[in-house]
Amino acid sequence: MALHRDIFWVGRQWAVTGAGIQAVDQRLRGVLDIDVARLWDDALVQSRRAKPGVNAADFDKALTMARERFPQTVEAAPIVAQLEALGVIEAPVVCPVVPAMTLRAEGRLARFLPQWRIRR
Repeated sequence: MALHRDIFWVGRQWAVTGAGIQAVDQRLRGVLDIDVARLWDDALVQSRRAKPGVNAADFDKALTMARERFPQTVEAAPIVAQLEALGVIEAPVVCPVVPAMTLRAEGRLARFLPQWRIRR
């Protein structure tokens, strides 16, 4: 993934952009990038720092710059925050898990399966 157009700081290995922290090396295709919304997720940050080949000093400098640029806010979920403040919601909101699609054609010949068509 190419670097975001808004570049605030560039180090040897990391850059702070409008998208968050991005690796300068474009051959990684954005695998190690950290989005603005996940900058304060310490587990994700520690997992990125522990990857082999990561310049820890440069990563820490980029993390400090990014956290100064994008402070942690409650604006990510304003309606949920308001409901929690009013005491309407006591438990955290959990997203329902969608069951995985099951394939019911295993062990059967394709020519004997029913066909479906979309009519216009």
